[in-house]
This record gives sequence, structure tokens and C-alpha cells, in this order.
Amino acid sequence: MIDLNADLGEGFGRWTLTEDETLLGVVTSANVACGFHAGDPSTMRRVCESAARRGVRIGAQVSYRDLAGFGRRAMDVPRSELADEISYQLGALDLFARAAGAEVGYLKPHGALYNRVVHDEQQAGAVVDALLAFRRAAGRGLPVLGLPGSALLAAAEAAGLPVVAEAFADRAYTPGGTLLPRTEPGAVLHDQDQVVARAVRMAGDGEVVAVDGSVIPVRARSLCLHGDTPGAAALAVRVREALLAAGVGVGAFV
Repeated sequence: MIDLNADLGEGFGRWTLTEDETLLGVVTSANVACGFHAGDPSTMRRVCESAARRGVRIGAQVSYRDLAGFGRRAMDVPRSELADEISYQLGALDLFARAAGAEVGYLKPHGALYNRVVHDEQQAGAVVDALLAFRRAAGRGLPVLGLPGSALLAAAEAAGLPVVAEAFADRAYTPGGTLLPRTEPGAVLHDQDQVVARAVRMAGDGEVVAVDGSVIPVRARSLCLHGDTPGAAALAVRVREALLAAGVGVGAFV
């Protein structure tokens, strides 16, 4: 069984990016932009309402405060300030989710923050601090999605929070099991046949071929499909169909 997650609600004002409605018919978990790298209040509300109607799990995709850079620029933010900014994003989405008759079911960092907390213990700690603040306020702990072996998942586990390891079918991997930076050629894969084949191999065999040709283990409970990739909705449909055809069940993580 594998969860399919995608980044949604990544528009702002009159500008739109992700094919939210189509993707919500395919994925089992929706990473909703919370306004710091993309998204705005009305978009957050609409995506939460649609996800709730379809029974798709709602996740808070939190970011550095970086609308201009789409959250993909590295930033040095003090731990306490970053924790407050993540709490702010999480609280806003939680209101819209509850108003739609659902709730925020998990948290996932976006872009530069996602990559930073793979190794940076202080930044990872800020994410966990925000999750602990949410647990105190809401009376429940949220799972956190992240890269296997990351500082973030280690810190979350140490704090008693559920963790969910994820993999990326459309991103290149280094031999060390991390994502190849987007600044490097070939970091994002656009060949749909290749992406579909990698998704099936990841879910079925728990492995992926790295950029140097080596085969590395990828033990993941959730598979990410980037919503901002051209043709993302059609690719998501193909991935889901291929997984089911290969005997891999598709469903939200518990």
C-alpha cells in the first residue's frame, strides 16, 4: 500500500499553477500551500473544501517566507522565528480545514526548507517545535512527511511524533539517498514513461537508480507527485494506474 501526495493550491491571487481539481481525483493526500511560498486564503479554503468532499487527507505544506522565490531559496532564519512562522501557516490551514468539515492530517516542509531539514538539526528542530505547539493547542500530534534518514524525521521521532517517509518518482537521487539539487542538470525528470517506471519500482521493490547508476534503497510509505510539473495531472493518473496494475494498493497512510 502506498500513499500518493501532491503539492496543491500553489497559485496566488489571479495567478494559478497547479491543476488542483484533477489532482484531487487521483491523490490520497494533498500538500496545501499555506501562503508563504504560494497560496492565499481563498485558494486554501477552496482546496480544503474540495479535498474534504473527496475524502483526501489535507496536509500543511509549510515554507520559508519566500513568495518571490517560490520557497526555493535558502534562508537563515532563527529557530524560534522559524517555529513561529511554521505555526502561523499551520494554524491558518487548520482553520480552513475544520471549516470544511475536515482537519489538517500532517505537515510537510516545502522546497528549500525541505532540503535544509535533511541535515540541519536546528532548522529541523524549528519544524518540530511548531508541531509540538500545535499538539499542545489542538490536543493531537501531527505526522510529518520527510526524506528517510533526515534530521527532521529523527527529531520528530525523538519528540514522540509520527513520521512518514516519502519518495519522489520525478526527482533524481544522489548515491547517498538525497535529492539532487534543482540547480543541477537532470534534477527533475520529465520523461513520463521513466517517472511511471520509477514509481512502480519504488513502491514495489523499495529501490531507485541514483544519478551514478547505483541502486539505492528507498523505503517510503508515501510517493510525491509534484503538482507544478507540466502535465502533472495526466502523469499522476498514469502513475496511479500503473501502481494498481502492478498490484500496489493506493491509500492514505495511517
